[in-house]
Amino acid sequence: MKKHFHLLLAASLLFALNAFAGSFPDISLADLKADIAAKKVTILDVNGPVSYANGHIPSAIDYTAHTADLAKVLPSDKSSLIVAYCGNEHCGAYASAAEAAQKLGYTNVQHFKPGIAGWKAANEPTEK
Repeated sequence: MKKHFHLLLAASLLFALNAFAGSFPDISLADLKADIAAKKVTILDVNGPVSYANGHIPSAIDYTAHTADLAKVLPSDKSSLIVAYCGNEHCGAYASAAEAAQKLGYTNVQHFKPGIAGWKAANEPTEK
């Protein structure tokens, strides 16, 4: 009985995390690349300073370094596209940056689900 309770609890927690993670629409690689080229996107990398220094999506902001002053590094137009990403498609850490932008009033917050791993797997360039 105790084993079943723990399994049910774990399944409920995973469901809740997935429900939260799905609250921001995903942006495709093609759309993200087009928005970067057109300079129509602000990108938040939540992978931490070591990963960021080792290579991030071009123009991305290190969210960890700007958590306290996020409003200063985001555009003044609250309808601007903000995209958050983390390590890979199984990572939910992006949600902290996406939620922070949303709390600041941004209305067009999206998620690049493949993360930096997917970006690199597609042979896209990174910045250091």
